[in-house]
Amino acid sequence: MNAMLNYLLKDLLKHYPLMCLGGIIVLVVSLLALLAPWIAPYDPSAINVRDMLQPPSSTHWCGTDTLGRDIFSRMLYGARISLSVGFVAVGISMLIGIALGAIAGYAGGYVDTLLMRLTDMVLCFPTFFLILAVIAFLEPSIWNIMIVIGLTSWMGVTRLVRAEFLSLREREFSLAAKSLGVAPLSLIMRYLLPNAMGPILVSAVLGIAGAVLVESGLSFLGLGVQPPDPSWGNILTEGKDNLQLAWWLSLFPGLAILITVLGYNLLGEGLRDMFDPKQNNR
Repeated sequence: MNAMLNYLLKDLLKHYPLMCLGGIIVLVVSLLALLAPWIAPYDPSAINVRDMLQPPSSTHWCGTDTLGRDIFSRMLYGARISLSVGFVAVGISMLIGIALGAIAGYAGGYVDTLLMRLTDMVLCFPTFFLILAVIAFLEPSIWNIMIVIGLTSWMGVTRLVRAEFLSLREREFSLAAKSLGVAPLSLIMRYLLPNAMGPILVSAVLGIAGAVLVESGLSFLGLGVQPPDPSWGNILTEGKDNLQLAWWLSLFPGLAILITVLGYNLLGEGLRDMFDPKQNNR
């Protein structure tokens, strides 16, 4: 068993090095977020006016902000918020997108036309500005952000699942199941959906990166996570106001967003290549 696992790891490292790098980044960031209460050297909300705007040092690895709060501790807790938003928002968008895409792809006809025109209509609105418009009428909170991002990012998943179902429903195994009298719901859940999970998984991984970026952007604009709760976006906002005095307030959260999004994108692109039979026959 260990020999097989070692062989698989070596094969992945050989053929998909960037995907492995992305997976390592995602794993490290996730562990840091989960273990934040034990890793963080300071209380992320503790105010210490004597340490205001301290540069990075052995005491405060990433410096402090205008209230003397430790930036490294706040970034660790901010990772929990950003990843939570990403996973929950993508989960909501996946549920909606898979349901609508499966119905459209399997049913076809007028149902397919109606659902696709609805999807096209929603796609006409720029996603980020649509989120801004909805958030403007709601109280800024992490739960509202999760729900709004999820409800405004299902269109790509719908079109992807529809395209997969249009192809899969004409395959031999699908036609054989129909001829045996398998119920439509059972056919979708047992035969079509499992065969479409590869592209869906890739879309979900890439969607987490997009959700992290959107949450950071909303928090940067003051419409996302509200202080004193830490978020990479609202730390960047404070850095913008003190860019010439405290460069570390912008550098470290910006790097955290960059590295996290890069990790998920590398992982998603690698999974896409792995699941694509046209790329290779390994």
